[in-house]
Order: sequence, then structure tokens, then C-alpha cells
Amino acid sequence: MGRIDHHPILGRLPESPPIRFQFDGLELIGREGESIAAALLANGIRKLRSHEENGAPRGIYCNIGHCMECRLTVDGMGGIRACMTPIREGMSISSGERLPTPFRKAATPVGEAIS
Repeated sequence: MGRIDHHPILGRLPESPPIRFQFDGLELIGREGESIAAALLANGIRKLRSHEENGAPRGIYCNIGHCMECRLTVDGMGGIRACMTPIREGMSISSGERLPTPFRKAATPVGEAIS
């Protein structure tokens, strides 16, 4: 699929054992040593989650753990960075849901007292 097997500088990359995992209920195959992000990209998945406020699709941006755009829910724990987390056999990953933003709509203007 989209996995890099031959790198222009590093040459042919070594084969690694396949690992089965789930993403949003889909059974997928990754490779031992891959990050969640790499395994998802190799399976053709580019949208990792939706923006909390406006629902826009989010994917891999920096791929070095700084931007937090690749946050996913892994085995029930939210906020896991897909670019920094190795894939494991049987891992259950979900993109999560668009979160409500009740505080933004009901925000008090700066300088006003909250009653």
C-alpha cells in the first residue's frame, strides 16, 4: 500500500513482522517498529481525527511530537500522539469524536465580572 520499502538514501528497509491492530473498528496490519501514524498512513488513512471546534479533518503535521495534531484514543486513553507511539499487537485506536465547546459560546468578555 503506502509503506516505504525502499528509501532513496537508506536503501531497502528491513522486513519486520506484521502486527494486527484496529482503527475506528477496521482491522489493519502494521509492522513491528512503526509508529501508529506510519502504520495508518501505510494503510491509506490520512485523517486521524476532527478538529474539536469546527470538525475540520486533522492529520500528521510535524511528525515529531510538537504540534499535537495527531492525538488519538489508544486502548481507551485519550491524547496519545500517533507520531510518537509505537504500534502494538491488538491495539485498539479510535479517532474520537468532535468535542463540544460550551465555554467558547458562553465565554465572558475580558474585564466583565462572572456572576
